[in-house]
Amino acid sequence: MSDPSETVTPNTAKAGNGPLAGVRVIDMATVVMGPYAAQILGDLGADVIRIESPRDSARNGSTHRTPGMTSLHLNVNRNKRSVDLNLKDETEHARALELIDTADVLITNMRVGALQRLHMDHESLAERNPKLVYTHAQGFRADSDRAQLAAYDETVQAASGMIDMARRAGDIGVPAVLPSIFADKITAQTIAYSTMAALLHQRTSGQGQLVEVPMADTLLAFNMVEHLQGQSFEPPMGPTGFPNSFNEGHRARPTKDGLAMIIPYTPQNFRDLFAAAERPDLAEDPRINAETIDARNDGEDLARLIESVTPQLTTDEWIEVCTKHSIPVAPVLKLEEAVDDPYVREGHLLDVADHPSEGAYRAIGVPMEFSATPASIRKHAPVPGQDTTQVLSELDSETGGDR
Repeated sequence: MSDPSETVTPNTAKAGNGPLAGVRVIDMATVVMGPYAAQILGDLGADVIRIESPRDSARNGSTHRTPGMTSLHLNVNRNKRSVDLNLKDETEHARALELIDTADVLITNMRVGALQRLHMDHESLAERNPKLVYTHAQGFRADSDRAQLAAYDETVQAASGMIDMARRAGDIGVPAVLPSIFADKITAQTIAYSTMAALLHQRTSGQGQLVEVPMADTLLAFNMVEHLQGQSFEPPMGPTGFPNSFNEGHRARPTKDGLAMIIPYTPQNFRDLFAAAERPDLAEDPRINAETIDARNDGEDLARLIESVTPQLTTDEWIEVCTKHSIPVAPVLKLEEAVDDPYVREGHLLDVADHPSEGAYRAIGVPMEFSATPASIRKHAPVPGQDTTQVLSELDSETGGDR
């Protein structure tokens, strides 16, 4: 790595080659949701300028070597330039507005009231920059009676039915939050693709627009793709909940030396699995000699049959059997094992990088590939205000120094 300030992995593409090269994004968001969305756009080649405060919670707490440079910050703020501007200071506020005037996109999750007080609401900024794609994310729709409610991943999981889904799947009685910030990350991805759609419209029409992405709406839509089930119809034809997700077949199975997800779906999958376990008697079960498996009525019984045979082979032996017969299978890896899985190493998904201030760290790879316009990791997550002087100097050059 000849230039650790600009190069993260050996196969990094040159700056500006991504599909969003030439797009300028102002990231005026906090914590994970908005910054993660802006990072995705940065990975795709956009010039992302982050107007931030060192007090952002993503910079505080968590694991870190130096203050403000947490593992969470490293994972949601790469491919950005950091500008420290106090929006409550008249002069610095004016400089922030000048930056936004040069932008194609603004991403924010600030409360509407705060944005209005700063004259940074959509209506105010659209007057200054009519081509601006103004993407605003918050917990609930701006036109709803819940618009002013504080929203966190846990509360959105609760409001969208996700916590109840976990309860039903695990039969645990007490509902539990899924141990990942699903609402933040899924909303971030929705912000990214919605913003790109608005950018396409901007490129063809010259017009910007307001894009609103509420967390609650996003996670509800995500969950209900398969879980709306019988409630899809009016009048309802049955309960909510995708049967396959809740039956015992969706649980890890004990092998001779560990755990594996072994998921036979077709009748032939079941017959091959029982044959490998040398249980021809189970292979004769009439339920797996039908054209299809009735997951709603037979899923749990068949799951118990699977569990009765999986301890006969090791995890590696089951992987060999299942691979041979096209039966979905995966070992149950601990998080530490997933990090060092050969698939992860070979795909450069967690390469070790050299941060100018933090030293060696694992950089999460870009999870998609483009044959003509490769996405890339061009810049490490910045220290607070790292690029303020450079960005404001460029701004003066672009605007002729007029303020």
